[in-house]
Amino acid sequence: MSDDQIPKPEKSSPFDSVPIEVTVSVGRARPLIRDLLNMGENAVLTLDKRIEDPVDLYVGDHLVARGLLEEMDGDQAGQLAVRLTEIADLQNGIG
Repeated sequence: MSDDQIPKPEKSSPFDSVPIEVTVSVGRARPLIRDLLNMGENAVLTLDKRIEDPVDLYVGDHLVARGLLEEMDGDQAGQLAVRLTEIADLQNGIG
């Protein structure tokens, strides 16, 4: 194996251990203000997506991925998770 073929260890970055917040958007609603103000406990706000539709993952205002909602099993039963189905090319966006 030549020197060009030997994998080089990735350089560690000080940013590798910095957490970021990922927001998962499951849908949107556009109620009238009067309808929103009249909502009380146990009111239902209908979203523009179905349960099986992909969700969008954002870091800040930037779309970084899409995925499907899943419910965890085992020790984490009932916990929501997202299975990634598309990853954005951060230079050109998703698609």
